[in-house]
Amino acid sequence: MVEQAPAALDRVFGALSDPTRRAMLRRLAGGTRTVGELAEPFDMSFAAAAKHVKVLEQAGLLSRTIEGRSHRCRIEAGPLATADRWLAYYERFWSMRLDDLERALSKRSRK
Repeated sequence: MVEQAPAALDRVFGALSDPTRRAMLRRLAGGTRTVGELAEPFDMSFAAAAKHVKVLEQAGLLSRTIEGRSHRCRIEAGPLATADRWLAYYERFWSMRLDDLERALSKRSRK
């Protein structure tokens, strides 16, 4: 199994557990956005959006640069790749289990 720093992986999955933050990351996949632009599609205040951005930033999923009064955010793919590698281990497990199930059902249907 791929071993990762547990606290870092916990922060990534914690950040990804919220649908608003996942949607923000999806928007960032299309390019750099300000915090205001990230807040735009949601019915939330700028302060609430900034809190979501802070969680994503603490998880390492985005980086933020300040240009005057504007905070520009950019996606950071590294932590997503780490989470993907962690999940890949379990993907192999479930694939094997489904193959076992298919074989068992195949034997049963031949009887």
